[in-house]
Amino acid sequence: MVIIGAGECGTRAAFALREMGYDGTVTLVGAEAHLPYERPPLSKAAMVAPDTPSIKAISDAARLSEHRIDLLCAISATSIDRANRSIRLSDGLDLDYDKLLVATGAVPRKLPLPGLGARCVYLRTFDDALAIRAHLRQGSHVAIIGGGFIGLELAASARKLGAEVTVVEAQPRILMRGVPEEIATVILEAHAAEGVDIVCGDGIAAIDDNGTNVRIGLSSGRLVAVDLVIIGIGAMPVTALAETAGLTLNNGIAVDAQLRTSDPNVFAAGDCCSFPLAIYDGRRVRLEAWRSAQEHGALAARNMLGADEAHASVPWFWSDQYGLTLQIAGLPDEGENTVRRDLDDGAFILFHLKQDGRLVAASGVGPGNAVARDIRLAEMLIARSAQPDIDALAAPSIKLKSLLAA
Repeated sequence: MVIIGAGECGTRAAFALREMGYDGTVTLVGAEAHLPYERPPLSKAAMVAPDTPSIKAISDAARLSEHRIDLLCAISATSIDRANRSIRLSDGLDLDYDKLLVATGAVPRKLPLPGLGARCVYLRTFDDALAIRAHLRQGSHVAIIGGGFIGLELAASARKLGAEVTVVEAQPRILMRGVPEEIATVILEAHAAEGVDIVCGDGIAAIDDNGTNVRIGLSSGRLVAVDLVIIGIGAMPVTALAETAGLTLNNGIAVDAQLRTSDPNVFAAGDCCSFPLAIYDGRRVRLEAWRSAQEHGALAARNMLGADEAHASVPWFWSDQYGLTLQIAGLPDEGENTVRRDLDDGAFILFHLKQDGRLVAASGVGPGNAVARDIRLAEMLIARSAQPDIDALAAPSIKLKSLLAA
C-alpha cells in the first residue's frame, strides 16, 4: 500500500491499515521534511505560544517504526504509472503499489496581482507559520486579505500578540461560505471589540511590496500601508499528479462514495477530492476540515482492503477566536427554514431544516464549549434524517437528547 501525502488524512490511513490487520508494506510519501503534523494549530497555538512553537505531531518516529510504516520525508511523487501500478518519486526511484491512496491536500489560492514580494505570504505549512509569527508583535501592522476561517483566526492571534490588524474581505461580509449571517455577526463584533479593522465589500486594486513595507490600494481608493500581508482567499486542491495520470477531476479528484477514483486501484481522500454525500441526495462536495481528513483516512484504508463501505459522516467544522467557539454540523445552505435556540452566556444554535421538516444542519457559537454538546446531538439527528418538532428545537428547556431518543 502506498499513500501519497503525509498529512492528517494520509497518516491516519496508514495507521488504519495496520489497525485492520494489513501485514504488507505501507509506505507514506511526504513532501515536507517534518514528521506528519496537525495543521489547525498553525493559525492559533503556533502563533501565540509563549516559546518557540513546535509541530503538533500526529505520530513520532518510534510509533511509525512500531507499526512498520515507512515514511519518506522531503520526497514527492512526480508521476503515477497506472498501467504498471507504480509511482515515480522526486529522487528518481520507482515505487510499486497494489492499492494507491492520493491524499495530496490543498494549497492556498494565489492572489493574481503583480507587486507581491517577500512580505506577501500564505499560510499552509509549519515553516510558513514560523515566518508569519516573526512579524506578529507590538507595533507591527498586518493586513489579512480574506475574511474566512484562516484569516480571522490569524487576526485573533495577531491581536493577542499586540499587532495592529486590518482584514480586507471582498464579499459583503466575513465568513460568507457556509456560516449563517447571525453567527458571522457575532464573530465580527468580537473582532471589532479587540480592535481589528475589518473592511468588507472592498477589493484589492494594487499591491506594492517595496521590501520595507507593503502598500495596498483598495478598490474604494483607500490606501493601507502595512509591515506584512497574509493572503487567505481560499484553497485549491492539489490535483496535478492525478490529472497527469488521467484520473477524472471535478472540483478536485473525483471519487465515489467509497473514495475510489476512476481507477479502481487508486483512491483519493481529504482536501484534494470531491465526493457524493448521501445525506444530501448525492450532492458532490469537497471538504477542507480536520475531522473530515481523519474520517477519510480511515474510510479509504478500509476500502483499500475491500470493505466497499460508503461515506456516511455528517460534515463538521469548528473555529476558535477570542474565547468563542463556532461549530457547524452539516451544510447550512441545504436548509430552507431556520429555528434558533438561545443558550446561556449569549450562546445560541441555529437549526437549518428542509421544507418537509428534515434537519440538515446546525450552526452554533458561544464561549468555550457552550454549544459543543448540542451540536453533537444535532449531528446525530442530521445523520438519521430526523424531522424534530420545531417548538422543541427552539426551547432550551427541552433536551436534544430526548428528540434523538424519539
